[in-house]
Amino acid sequence: MFDTLKAWQCIGCGRVEAPQPCIGICQDRRVEFVYASEHAEALADAKRANERALAFEALVRQIAHTTPRAGEWERSFRSLQDHARRLLATHRAAQAPAPDPGAKAPGLR
Repeated sequence: MFDTLKAWQCIGCGRVEAPQPCIGICQDRRVEFVYASEHAEALADAKRANERALAFEALVRQIAHTTPRAGEWERSFRSLQDHARRLLATHRAAQAPAPDPGAKAPGLR
């Protein structure tokens, strides 16, 4: 996947240092970093989004390739509707933000 770099970070100003042996041609350049935990969280979010897209794509394929028998369109439609509702409920529950443990319950002071 990705290599990580172990470094020291100042808890005051945020300066980051990663000592390396100097070979005499060093130049300091401005670079951008992200914390490994934030990167891992972004990867997990992307994985969930991809799984969600694949699930919804499967539903769309099912709709696109389903031909109800004569007189059975309503039953087929209702079945697809139920499938879509279950899929939405599953992904809505998975997307719900975790409750903030520091937040006060409504109505409490």
